[in-house]
Amino acid sequence: MFADLDESDFAKIHAPIDDMDYPPGAMLAQEGARAPGLLTLRSGMVKLVRTTSDGRERIVRVMRQGDVIGLEALVHGKSETAAIALTATSACRIPLDVIQTLAVQSPRLHQSLMKKWSHNQKEAEDWLADLNFGTARQRVANFILKMRNPEDAQLVTLFSREDIGSMVDLKMETVSREVSRFTREGVLEPLDKHGRIYRILNPAGLLVD
Repeated sequence: MFADLDESDFAKIHAPIDDMDYPPGAMLAQEGARAPGLLTLRSGMVKLVRTTSDGRERIVRVMRQGDVIGLEALVHGKSETAAIALTATSACRIPLDVIQTLAVQSPRLHQSLMKKWSHNQKEAEDWLADLNFGTARQRVANFILKMRNPEDAQLVTLFSREDIGSMVDLKMETVSREVSRFTREGVLEPLDKHGRIYRILNPAGLLVD
């Protein structure tokens, strides 16, 4: 987030940056509430949840290492989604007033923040578009591909079947059936007893027509 800044910009930050640790299930930000700061993820996965007009909760994106949570607060002053830890998560929290002041004083930071906010918006839209198209098998396959480890494309970390179902708009039982099917077919190999970590043995098997 601060890649385009120089030392004179950093000298304007007078408030501490907090190191935060969250257990699975912890609420990092509440939908509609005032955002106290921006969170940059150091490790872990966080789901962004939005409540639809009919009261349903939809996961609109999964955030991972290096992603920034809460950028919409720079525009709206509040969080547009709830942010909930899917795994043990660590993050840096930067007070919102510090970011706002620095953004006014540094055109470079303001431009960088707006660019990243726009990118986040597009990423969320792309996630929903990609994951809500096609058959159940296609949706689950697309989700698995999106959840690949950035440092090792053969590894993929999933989370609860209920959460996956919320993201791809399928019932939990359907998600479980499709993941089990990929495992039986030798496309995936489970690496833990909880069914969360898999190795992709046959990437072509996930390119479902």
